Amino acid sequence: MSGFSRTDNSLLGRWWWSVDRWTLGAIGMLIGFGYIMMLAASPAVAERIGTSRDMFILKQVAFLAVAGLIVIGVSLLSPRDIRRLAIIGCLIALAMTAATMFIGVEIKGARRWISLPGMSVQPSEFLKPCFAVVAAWLLSEGKKSPRFPGTILAFVVFGMILMLLKSQPDIGMLAVVTVVFLAQLYVNGMPLFLVGIALGCLGGGAVMAYTLFPHVRSRVTRFWDGTGDNYQVTTALEAFGNGGLLGRGPGEGHVKDVLPDAHADFVFAVAGEEFGMILCVIIIAVFAFIVLRGLLRLLREQDMFIVLSCTGLITGFGLQAFVNMASTLRLIPTKGMTLPFISYGGSSAMAIALGMGMLLALTRRRGRDEPL
Repeated sequence: MSGFSRTDNSLLGRWWWSVDRWTLGAIGMLIGFGYIMMLAASPAVAERIGTSRDMFILKQVAFLAVAGLIVIGVSLLSPRDIRRLAIIGCLIALAMTAATMFIGVEIKGARRWISLPGMSVQPSEFLKPCFAVVAAWLLSEGKKSPRFPGTILAFVVFGMILMLLKSQPDIGMLAVVTVVFLAQLYVNGMPLFLVGIALGCLGGGAVMAYTLFPHVRSRVTRFWDGTGDNYQVTTALEAFGNGGLLGRGPGEGHVKDVLPDAHADFVFAVAGEEFGMILCVIIIAVFAFIVLRGLLRLLREQDMFIVLSCTGLITGFGLQAFVNMASTLRLIPTKGMTLPFISYGGSSAMAIALGMGMLLALTRRRGRDEPL
């Protein structure tokens, strides 16, 4: 890539000199960490469930390779193409999420997945980036043209997503989508008293989830009281303690032998045990770098659609990483949410890649004559 000259007018040449290469490099680092952690965590999990040691590794190598291609391919698009892609993607994801109610695979009492040859797809994962861009488009158009009911339409789409995710149920995903939408509304100019009302409604929703859903009530109760089945979190905390500063060394950890989700929701604990606190801090720093750099690049942006879209994409990405790592460290109640690009999961890796590709596309430097 560095062989491209600044006068190269080819598609890749223009892309290379306009894309945020620092963010692109940070995303590449996370994908690299994903390969390393699958090599470290997944063979023991595969052996425990009686399948080939290489099954998870081979699948995740393919998932991450496709994710890398998605990041680059989507980042080549113009903002207008990103808008079209998001609208189409949101419609498809809504339809497939609704379909999980009828043809979905039930796992642990929830219907979130559709079984396909070789993998299970979680359509709601793709709602996060697509809805962020669609909501940004509706809100920005509503601000440009007062007659266009953009805000109302954005709330209608959000309401549809709310009902679908509540029906699955997937309270964690619903919370992330809600926070993303609230962040966009705030940036769009929502008055502070309405922000307070929205936060109050969010708190009320949390109380309702605690009251209506036994699995939510169980997780919250175990978090506050420290009683009941806290095996996974307790084991993960012990893994961090065993790893210390430098870790026990690649392949020397024991947490992957006993944790059912060591390759997925608790992969951060495997990193802490085998590679130590230093690698964990590096991983946190990479996530923080992507979030902060994305927000800083928006300070010079004038187009409201791009500002709102990137706000939503960055908020969703950063919040998902925070929820995974914080629940592993017992800072918040446990929630089955993947660590972007590092945890095992095809739907998660590809959906996050779609969101990061959209972010890179929208933050590319453009000349005045290039279309938005």
